[in-house]
Amino acid sequence: MSGIEGTTLPVAETGNEELTLEPGQTPAAPSAPEPERTGFQRFLHDLVTGSFLITVLAIVASLILGGVLIAATNPAVQAAAGYFFARPSDTIVAIVQAVGGAYASLFQGGVYDFTATSFLAGISPFLNSLGFATPLIAAGLGIAIGFRAGLFNIGGQGQILIAGAVAGWIGFAWSGPPVVHLIVAVLGGLAGGAIWAGIVGLLKAQTGAHEVIVTIMLNYVAFYLLDFLLHTPVLQAPGSNNPKTAAELPTAVLPSLFGLPVNLGFLLAIVATLGAAWLLNRSSLGFKLRAVGENPAAARTAGIDVKRITVVALAVSGLLVGFAGVYQVLGQTTSGFGNDFDASIGFNAITVALLGRSRPWGVFAAGILFGVFENGGYTMQAANGVDINVVSVIQSLIVLFIAAPPLVRTIFRLPTPGARRKGVRAA
Repeated sequence: MSGIEGTTLPVAETGNEELTLEPGQTPAAPSAPEPERTGFQRFLHDLVTGSFLITVLAIVASLILGGVLIAATNPAVQAAAGYFFARPSDTIVAIVQAVGGAYASLFQGGVYDFTATSFLAGISPFLNSLGFATPLIAAGLGIAIGFRAGLFNIGGQGQILIAGAVAGWIGFAWSGPPVVHLIVAVLGGLAGGAIWAGIVGLLKAQTGAHEVIVTIMLNYVAFYLLDFLLHTPVLQAPGSNNPKTAAELPTAVLPSLFGLPVNLGFLLAIVATLGAAWLLNRSSLGFKLRAVGENPAAARTAGIDVKRITVVALAVSGLLVGFAGVYQVLGQTTSGFGNDFDASIGFNAITVALLGRSRPWGVFAAGILFGVFENGGYTMQAANGVDINVVSVIQSLIVLFIAAPPLVRTIFRLPTPGARRKGVRAA
């Protein structure tokens, strides 16, 4: 061994690094190279360590914990638990019936009704769920675009109120040809949401004001501005003392699709998803949005106008979020609206964007899932006496697990991404 002491050996793995042996030290045997994976093995590895499986398992874990909550609050389970040690099977049966019945009702009310006599009647619950999902998809897309640009648009409530008010005002105060009237009302509402969010982008770009604080404050401004207008002739129905508008004209109402319980708004949500996917992945503007979101300083050095992109990103975000207000006013509240239409969708859209990981088609799928939960939750409550708030708990748990992938991997004993490769490199 004395012949190699103090010599330098090349390391084949790096090609550039060298290994120096001290006196009395022998070279270690070369480690076996990592076996080459086949295409199917690489697919399985990416599936196990990727974000898709984490998302699915986050939903599964949330349903399990939701089942625990359902069982713990069920009167039959509580009664059987009182004599658990005498007859444990009664408690187990009661838990299975409570949890299974609740989730069966959730599926029946939100996806497919097994008791229906025809396929169209059976699929009707899912079509109704699409109606609940449509505003969530649109608003989630808007929040996701903000996330991709490094902006947290928490002002969805205000943007929905302003967009809905503008679209509703055009819907009842202006008359025009059927198709033109609807187009003008929709575009007017979208412009209202874009302008309301663009104000935030302008303030952030010119003064450095934080978008979270400004959007929260503008939520209150929008709410009280709408409330004021509903007590004036601008929005209040003529001859009425109630803070409610007149009914929208039939020419400004989103038509149903082939007589089904889903209207044109869902098709527009699909178009919005396609547009958002093209914007983020195929356009130069989308590249600039993502560059600013990743590193504003580097984007500025590369010649990107960060201030302009900030304004544009929030305006586009507000435009999509505003569609949720347009949809409710022109598609659901066709008898007129007050300040009570569901502007809380602006906050629910944040959870949809998180579940969809700010990817357009991920947001689309997450919106449909939450629409199923919301629609099926009412059936679950009516058929099984389960509190509708359990659905909100499940949705919150999904977001919790999505935000903590290591927790999901620990629960389901999944490998950490890159762990094997790091082990090989360490060896």
